[in-house]
Amino acid sequence: MDIQLKRGLLDVCVLAAIKDKDSYGYQIIKDMKPYLSLSESTLYTILKRLETAGMLTVHSVEHDGRLRKYYHITALGLGRIEEFKEDWKEILSIYRFVVKEEENE
Repeated sequence: MDIQLKRGLLDVCVLAAIKDKDSYGYQIIKDMKPYLSLSESTLYTILKRLETAGMLTVHSVEHDGRLRKYYHITALGLGRIEEFKEDWKEILSIYRFVVKEEENE
């Protein structure tokens, strides 16, 4: 898979994982596990990129005597999910065209 495409897909997946409630790294990985495998190092790179882009914010909460970073999606992040949904319709249309061509061979 094209690396840029995969990167964009993973970004949207992480945003979707925190869309309904704030979450922390380990929980995000756990929530995504039924759908895809993601290493901690990959996740934290994505989270930092999304924070820099203004698509999420970070706040710390004390948990069992240590600080845990929680991630919160912003309006920009929610907008990115909606943009992805629209883009995906076009991608599915292209996929159907490609598959149709293969079926006719």
